[in-house]
Amino acid sequence: MKKVFRPLTTAASLALLLPSALPAAAGAADATRTGADARNAPARACSPDNAIEHTLRGGGTWRMCWHDTRLEGLVLEDVTFQPRGEAEPIRILHRASLAQIHVPYDNGTAEYSDLTEDELGAHANPLRPEDCPGGALRQIRSNLATRGETVSGLCVTTQERGFAFHGDNADLPRSVHRGNEAQQGQDLVVYTVNEAGHYHYINQWNFSDDGTITPRLGAAGNLSPDDFNAADGTGWPLGEGARAYSTSHHHNVFWRLVFDPDGTPTSRVEQYDTRQTGHSAKEPRTPLHETTRTSVDKETGGLTDADTQRWWRIVSKYENTDGHPRSWEIVHHNPHRYGGRPFTEKDIYFTEYKAGERYASDNRMSPELSPLEHVGQFVGGEKLTRPVVWVQVGYHHIARDEDQAPMPVHWQSFQIVPRDVTAMNALTPDHLRLPRYNGGGHPAHHPPSGKGDK
Repeated sequence: MKKVFRPLTTAASLALLLPSALPAAAGAADATRTGADARNAPARACSPDNAIEHTLRGGGTWRMCWHDTRLEGLVLEDVTFQPRGEAEPIRILHRASLAQIHVPYDNGTAEYSDLTEDELGAHANPLRPEDCPGGALRQIRSNLATRGETVSGLCVTTQERGFAFHGDNADLPRSVHRGNEAQQGQDLVVYTVNEAGHYHYINQWNFSDDGTITPRLGAAGNLSPDDFNAADGTGWPLGEGARAYSTSHHHNVFWRLVFDPDGTPTSRVEQYDTRQTGHSAKEPRTPLHETTRTSVDKETGGLTDADTQRWWRIVSKYENTDGHPRSWEIVHHNPHRYGGRPFTEKDIYFTEYKAGERYASDNRMSPELSPLEHVGQFVGGEKLTRPVVWVQVGYHHIARDEDQAPMPVHWQSFQIVPRDVTAMNALTPDHLRLPRYNGGGHPAHHPPSGKGDK
């Protein structure tokens, strides 16, 4: 069982629960940008309080507009990245948000939709300066506000991410540079902490200096004191002896992504599979592999497959300076797939854009009052012209003694990785941004390194 939030009854709190207004002109943009080339169209208006812009140490600049809704919570719109040396920002996402947190319990006693049932976005926690180290806190609406309608609940900061790259320049074709080349990476990080029952969810987005986006959801808080009634097999004994069994449960987290590659809502989806095709004639024990591409032209759901190393990318109609189509790869992390509901059977869904298809389940809560209940029903075989990507990442939480108390954070995430967006690494040092270092795999440009074959 969960804590039950009892909505406030004042007029101000009722206003809080209404979906927040989009930035000016957003509604008109949604209605008109359905297929026309919008590469040069201006971004939608965004107030200074809702604008985020930051140039990272590596020289790349992230820009976006944020707002909040009573269910989704933090929503990011018009997300662009401008690598160092690029004349213009590169548009990536039109809109991105959580789409559901589905929590079924192993013993069948409970099943929750934390986003829609608990109104996750309306319960943003106030953050202290030490909760946002090195960053700035912004005001966000919350039913948990003790004064007024907002709390200091949105953190915008930076975090170190370790090595961005590390390589030996002697390995480069016709290199005139010697020694190791290395750089530490940095992320722009945007997050809120929202309550649902006894859980505190950290809704976090990392924007890396190489153009990668990492949506993350961290689950913290405390184990529910009412859920220590499981039996062996559906729970885990906590505390002295084996009297109290904390009920095991799943966290099935969904994100909804409306891509806007290069400012053109019309994009295509491609699926890639790598399979073993035989063995080398020269080395009979060495397997051969081949990667195939499949166009995803209609609405569908897909599974990551360890046997085929399957992945997907969203492809722009524009190319980088090497003449390769710009795209963004979905790097999926789903170790615990839950098959108990139709909408959790797939790791990823691709659907045609419809404003009323907002939540992966419990979609009756959509502001547009859609008759469809979940993302599995959204997949109807319609042709994809403006694809919406739904990513599910599961986690099976079997409690342990160390989860007491408070519970350590466990994270669920995936990545949106640039593939051929720029001709070289967005962080490549200037002295290596030379034609001879681009496409160095060509035999004419790749003399032996002296290190032996690998």
